[in-house]
This record gives sequence, C-alpha cells and structure tokens, in this order.
Amino acid sequence: QVQPVESGGGLVQAGGSLGLSCTASGGTFSNTAVGWFRQAPGKEREFVAAVSWSAQYTRYADSVKGRFTISRDNVRNTVFLQMNSLKPEDTAVYYCAAGSVGARPADYKYWGQGTQVTVSS
Repeated sequence: QVQPVESGGGLVQAGGSLGLSCTASGGTFSNTAVGWFRQAPGKEREFVAAVSWSAQYTRYADSVKGRFTISRDNVRNTVFLQMNSLKPEDTAVYYCAAGSVGARPADYKYWGQGTQVTVSS
C-alpha cells in the first residue's frame, strides 16, 4: 500500500518560490500517477496538478498554470511541485495523492497528511 508523505511546506513572501516533495512510504510511485491538491480554510479541496507515471502527461489547474511545475523522479520515488510567483491566495494545506491524473479528489485512492504553505502579502 502506497502512503504518500509530503515535505517542503513553509512561509514565503508573495512573489517568492517554494518546492514541495512527495515520497512514497511503504510502496513505490514508479508505476503510479500522482496529483497535488490543496485546501484553504473554509474551502473545498481543489486540484492543483497531476503527472502520469511516465511523466509524459501533466495537467494543471488554470489558477496555477505557468507558475507551478509538477515533475517526478522515479528512481528517487519522489514527485515534486515547484511553485513560483506565489500569491497570498495560494495559501493552503497541500496534499499529495496517488493513483490518478484526475482532477477530483474521488479519483485518488492514497493521500498524504498534507503540508502547510503560507504566502504572506
């Protein structure tokens, strides 16, 4: 059973950059699509980005397109989310999820515990 584990969250000023990582505990990501979601206080969990197992296919939410980049290293069993030009509205708990490239939380079977990203204005 794959258990995603996120790391790399923190506090950053608007316009800055932050990188998140997601590793697989108890399994491997190498043959699994992985996505990132985020949830701000009082809001529903929303799709951010996803990458296929081979990294040949990626998709992004319109709100992050051009600013965020999802990538993966299957040798290191890690998926990355590089976030540039951050805005205060990017503030949320970011979750890594395995099993799909879908845009709905229900598309994913395995979820991490989340990592907080806070963007100050």
